[in-house]
Amino acid sequence: MKTTRRQFIKIAGMGTAGVAVAGSVLGSVQKAAERSISTPSSDSELFRTPTYCEVCFWKCAAWVYKDKEGNIQKLIGNATDQHARGKLCPRGTGGLGMYYDNDRLKKPLIRRNREDDHYEEVSWEVALDFIAKKMKGIKKDWGKENMAVFVHGSPAKHFEYLFKAYGNENHSEPAYAQCAGPREAGFFATFGSGVGSPEPADMQNSKCIIFIGNHVGENMHNSYVQELSLAIDNDADIIVVDPRLSTVAAKATHWLPIKPGTDIALLLAWMHVLIYDNIYDKEYIDKYAFGFEELKAHVANYTPEWASGITTIDPELIRKSAHTMAAAAPAAVIHPGRHTTWYGDDTQRERSMAIINALLGAFGRKGGMYMGVKQKLPNYPVPEFPEPKWTWKDITLDKYKNAAVGLTNVLIDASLPEYPKEHQIKGWFIAGTSFINTIPDRKKMFKAMDNQELIVVVDTMPMEMTGYADVVLPESTYLERYDYARGGKNRVAQVALRMPAVEAKYDTKPSWWIAKELGNRLGLKKYYPWKDLEEVLDWQFQKIGTSLEEMKRIGVKTFESDESIYLLPGEDFEFNTNTGKIELYSTDFAEKGYDPLPKFTRHESPDPGFYHLVYGRAPMHTFGRTQNNPYLYELRKTNDVWINPRTAKLWGIENGMEIWLKNQDGIVSEFSTKARLTERIRPDSIYMVHGFGHTSKKLTRAYGKGINDLPLITKVKIDPIMGGTGMRNNFVTFLLEKPKKEEVKS
Repeated sequence: MKTTRRQFIKIAGMGTAGVAVAGSVLGSVQKAAERSISTPSSDSELFRTPTYCEVCFWKCAAWVYKDKEGNIQKLIGNATDQHARGKLCPRGTGGLGMYYDNDRLKKPLIRRNREDDHYEEVSWEVALDFIAKKMKGIKKDWGKENMAVFVHGSPAKHFEYLFKAYGNENHSEPAYAQCAGPREAGFFATFGSGVGSPEPADMQNSKCIIFIGNHVGENMHNSYVQELSLAIDNDADIIVVDPRLSTVAAKATHWLPIKPGTDIALLLAWMHVLIYDNIYDKEYIDKYAFGFEELKAHVANYTPEWASGITTIDPELIRKSAHTMAAAAPAAVIHPGRHTTWYGDDTQRERSMAIINALLGAFGRKGGMYMGVKQKLPNYPVPEFPEPKWTWKDITLDKYKNAAVGLTNVLIDASLPEYPKEHQIKGWFIAGTSFINTIPDRKKMFKAMDNQELIVVVDTMPMEMTGYADVVLPESTYLERYDYARGGKNRVAQVALRMPAVEAKYDTKPSWWIAKELGNRLGLKKYYPWKDLEEVLDWQFQKIGTSLEEMKRIGVKTFESDESIYLLPGEDFEFNTNTGKIELYSTDFAEKGYDPLPKFTRHESPDPGFYHLVYGRAPMHTFGRTQNNPYLYELRKTNDVWINPRTAKLWGIENGMEIWLKNQDGIVSEFSTKARLTERIRPDSIYMVHGFGHTSKKLTRAYGKGINDLPLITKVKIDPIMGGTGMRNNFVTFLLEKPKKEEVKS
């Protein structure tokens, strides 16, 4: 049966629990909001302020509507914004909960003695003076380069700028080494350009879309879901490769329930079929590609029958799905995915996906992958930054030659006491990311933390990471602050404004202010010649033909671009690779000693009684950031563990039974959750939504709700090409009785 756009949006709103359609999700958010705000006025009595969302990092532009008393009444997507398209997802609609959450951080905190958990409330002056003094001490004893900055989201630019002005370029984001880095490295090696965000898969014009372990509809990126629903309206074929019947797999033309860890075998078999059945785009490959003959010889023996014995997928289904995508080409695309750090060979898996996109003639073609355009914003004029004595590159690129930015895991390694003193990290500055729920191998991380002379955490909530900080700085929520304008590549060049919709609650401050004030204390005043961020924004906007005043009125501005997002017929296009071509055979990889063509590596299988740990997302939550949000909490309070009924029967597990999990290294989950018996998961695997099981008691709603998958991820395989942390090499078994306290090692 074909699925209509309306039906898909409904199923996308269901998430893994399968109990609430999108309409009721949004309705629940609205009802929760009404409990803490005044009765909504009519639209004619409301005033609107532009923003872009920070609940997830799709950064949809929106309008914040307030009444005459200044109370926020609702959030609505900006109709002119290509990210929002006039709509917000359940998370974006529930963004108001970030502002109204009574558990928010309210004042700066200092822990004077690491031997206890007592934090003292202090003024901003005292907190910033304390940090500046500690940083100067580290500079004197070790060097200003011997600190690391770990960031995510909008705070990133402010603190990266601060540390560059200080002469330190050791910054990184988990978004690279723990998430999207392999796809950037794999696609760059093939096409000479990375993927970026939003991903340039032209889904709304596609006739066939292929998802590899990609949970669209549960990972609720706004325009992404809207585009897929348009493709469904247009009768596009959907191919899904996933050990779980996900939301989108339930609507697929072909679902390939693959054995975890065998994706490259399937992708090589698809290449074999496309080439040897002569259904690839020969004209496109002849014109734009390099290394076809090498690829053809490489995949000669990678038949569907060979792949079937590895993946457990029927060879005829492998062959049929390849023919389905070829029939739709070039309006066919393998979506690059987002969270791509799985098994340690992830760059080569993404390389395989990029190669198939090339064989389909998809890159630069309508319905395949468009080439994004952007409106650049000029940098405010300041003196040149000082040249550091060393940077992340000096401790990374000799081992991971294709790392494009600082790697969190490498900087954590450099934070260990046994690391050479010259490059040993002695201070952490963390903003917008909770390391405790992000970075695998906690044992190493805690050892690295113990070796720091200063740990600063900037956040809006008392996340677990704040409990390990020496100083906690309460950031204003996105509804209370200015940030740099949102740009980024997309189909058209746009910029979006975020400005304060309301006065900041409590004694919280925006990150730009924190960075500027700390910079002044570090002797960096010349790098902050402006009064406030409004001055910077207005200067930038005027340079590109608008103004802060205009942006306050319209929120989003679209600019003309001379660049085309598609290749023109017969166009001689030069790709940013060594050969100027799409590199099916990567000359860059060959020069650096990596396999120039993807190879299949066999990964471990679980011992008897253990199962592949598969994790994913829910449409109303972002990572572990939103479980305490008073509105989004009402939509999903906990996670559950998906177990195949055949597996459950072996253990005597019944639907709804309370269970704990233990991994292959004996780590036991601190909390329990409920078993969910379903045929939608392979018998050799279990599935759970990431982000639950919070251990911070200051998160009064989220504390103790569900199981946190991250402590169970103790086996990590590092991608040798770009250094990402492969986290899906872990296996779990079940505990049916509450473990003793000494058994819980998480």
